[in-house]
Amino acid sequence: MNPDTPLQLLGGITAREFLRDYWQKKPLLIRQAIPDFESPIDADELAGLALEEEVESRLIIENGERPWELRRGPFAEDEFSKLPEREWTLLVQAVDQFVPEVSELLENFRFLPSWRIDDVMISYAAPGGSVGPHFDNYDVFLLQGHGKRNWKIGQMCNTESPLLAHADLRILAEFEATDEWVLEPGDMLYLPPRLAHCGVAVDDCMTYSVGFRAPSAAEVLTHFTDFLSQFLSDEERYTDADAVPTTDPHQIQRDALDRLKGLLAEHMSDERLLLTWFGQFMTEPRYPELVVGPEEVEEDDFINDLEQGAILIRNPSARLAWSEVDDDLLLFASGQSRYLPGKLRELLKMICAADALHADNLGEWLKDEDGRGLLCELVKQGSLGFADE
Repeated sequence: MNPDTPLQLLGGITAREFLRDYWQKKPLLIRQAIPDFESPIDADELAGLALEEEVESRLIIENGERPWELRRGPFAEDEFSKLPEREWTLLVQAVDQFVPEVSELLENFRFLPSWRIDDVMISYAAPGGSVGPHFDNYDVFLLQGHGKRNWKIGQMCNTESPLLAHADLRILAEFEATDEWVLEPGDMLYLPPRLAHCGVAVDDCMTYSVGFRAPSAAEVLTHFTDFLSQFLSDEERYTDADAVPTTDPHQIQRDALDRLKGLLAEHMSDERLLLTWFGQFMTEPRYPELVVGPEEVEEDDFINDLEQGAILIRNPSARLAWSEVDDDLLLFASGQSRYLPGKLRELLKMICAADALHADNLGEWLKDEDGRGLLCELVKQGSLGFADE
């Protein structure tokens, strides 16, 4: 994608302009970001997903048994018939992993790294339905899919912003609206992290929320150090072979702190390990149980199936990314990683980007030992699978 090509999705500005002027800086309202948009899923189908055990879903009822009542799915089918006529919202996470037509919407956002995209949450709201004024710690695009929703944006927030006393929901106690719009199908609102916002359904409406993964500093430090510790022996310890006599045995002196910083820096600055951890962390699937593996696959039979016309597709729950390390490549697939020879670059790019893999686009790769092995391993791991399965 040319970063200097004007995009309808961004209201006619280029990806470069959007990233420079808006991304993580300020909101952007785009009228008819997707012209004549028709939601590929209706309210009944969304409610049907909320009945499923493996799907994460929530109901928020503004005036339920208590203010802002939260119920978690999966739900019984008759639960929806008992809801009030107004002021409730159903939220279903990761609909893109269950409905291919919803997943296809993400192709519009390929000017951003795919490994940064988290999922597509879809909310259905009865008239007056809302989840209250709140803020998110990540970027989000709010695409109106059906009906109308009134959006207000307000102040920038942080951990000190006062919240209502609620065990489960982070609803702002103070909301200072600065702008207000009504969005119709195809309209989209981009919001940077920590910007207060509040959406209220004008009528029965559906909103698509494209959210992005943004690990906190606490997550990075906790998960990376856990990962790093796997590669450290018990013999690697704090040492002070260059110590000098101390004048006060109770004082921790500066040279001790410098040695400790050196010990940490030696391992925390290992770029290979940092990249390996980061790629695995950012490609961990939301629903690991849906990336089924390992599967028994015989390479000869597997290649023969492809040559006979079989088609490989990505598991909807799988996440793929790649990077370079010196002359090698590093593939990240659903929380796992593997080093590969540099000659597989084009195959790797195709595996990550193509909607389907088959004999026509794989071509000579089916005759390459490393290429065949990679495809077979991804099927065994569960990131790839045959279309008819």
